[in-house]
Amino acid sequence: MGKMRSSFAILCVSICFSVDASTPNAGCSEIPEVENAEVSQNSRKDNYTIGDKLDYNCKQGYATPLKITYVCLDNKWSKWRGVKCSLKRCELPEDIPNGRYTIVSGGNFVFGTTIKYICSDGYQMMSRTDTRTCRNGGWDNQLPACEEISCVLDNTEKNITVEGLPDYDELIRSGHRLTFSCDYGLILEGQKQITCQSNGQWSSPFAKCVEVTCPLNTTVEDLTVERSPEMEGPVKFGHKLKFSCNRQGLKLKGQSEIICKSNGEWSSPFPKCEEVMCVANLPANMRSDRHPGPEVSIRPGDTITLSCVGRGSELQGQSKIICGQNGEWNVPFPKCEGGKCGRPPHVEFADTREMTKPEYNSWERVEYICFDKYTLVPHHPYSNYLTCEQGEWRGNIKCLKPCTVTVEEMDKRGIQLKWGGRQKIFSPHGDRITFACQWGKQHLKVNALIQYCNDGVMILPKCV
Repeated sequence: MGKMRSSFAILCVSICFSVDASTPNAGCSEIPEVENAEVSQNSRKDNYTIGDKLDYNCKQGYATPLKITYVCLDNKWSKWRGVKCSLKRCELPEDIPNGRYTIVSGGNFVFGTTIKYICSDGYQMMSRTDTRTCRNGGWDNQLPACEEISCVLDNTEKNITVEGLPDYDELIRSGHRLTFSCDYGLILEGQKQITCQSNGQWSSPFAKCVEVTCPLNTTVEDLTVERSPEMEGPVKFGHKLKFSCNRQGLKLKGQSEIICKSNGEWSSPFPKCEEVMCVANLPANMRSDRHPGPEVSIRPGDTITLSCVGRGSELQGQSKIICGQNGEWNVPFPKCEGGKCGRPPHVEFADTREMTKPEYNSWERVEYICFDKYTLVPHHPYSNYLTCEQGEWRGNIKCLKPCTVTVEEMDKRGIQLKWGGRQKIFSPHGDRITFACQWGKQHLKVNALIQYCNDGVMILPKCV
């Protein structure tokens, strides 16, 4: 029955076309507009008569399961078959090992949709492109590939030792370390240790081993330098330098010979040439006829006369001595033996415990006490005594200062005493002071609110 109806319809259309085509001046004018479709080139012509057909093609990115066709009937276009053009859809994108995709534009994987592939942590993209777009023929570009991130070994020199090298063909993964060292007589140029980073790059370039050389400074004034062995170019490991002063009246201060060590440093600093002088520091019970102070410094050939001061002090040795050409005294330097000391000297922030005498014998001592709130340093080289030795007071006394903090200073920094509130403090050296922030203020570091007095200095916290 269905086949009979279909045959009848085809026959009807054929007959209708034949009838309409014989009608004079019959035809269709304007071409119908079909959404997302265009008339095929084969269907286009200047005039359309009854029975003519228009075949439509979907625009790029669109498709239809049944081709769209219009027929000219009764001087107007009638749709004969077909359904609308819809956006093409690509197959569901494929996943890749050690990676995933994400949509960057479009949606539902229709024509024009672009996806991007992202590698998992520890992997990197090895393909030229990491995107794919849905086109007429499906997804463009090949599937990208993700490869495990690893660092590449640079070519290492023969004279360098590398610890941490992987086994053959084993990947060097993130966090892997290499350590470099050099043979004796060579020095490392670069970082001793490098690490493979998460981006597949080494933390620093590969180190090199270079021949050890020491810097040569030939600009020192009045200094003559001899090389051993005698050769030009850099001074290498084991080479020596010998020094001398190049004019009379100068004396070498420092080592006369130094050697280049395996670490590229000299065994001693470069020496200097200084004017020859005889120098002496006079004790408190000795005086010079030409120098009012305690230090004597004269040139070769000059003479000084020395004498003792203080009752009972006698000079042991020659009183008149001469400076030699080599900067040494012509005779042993004399001493003042015995003698008495005058009143004990003034000590800052301290006073003697007992009334002082105008004169003290050798080995008598005087005790000092620090002022109130000042703290005596009890350990070596300090003590609380000065001793008369051979007419000279000897010993060291030091009083450490207390700390003073005013209310104005605390207000300026937004603090107060944790126990005591707003009041001036006067604390000895070593005291621990705990502050607190004033109402409505705070300090970022709680521990900073605890401070100590250090010889008159206290770092005050600040609350804001």
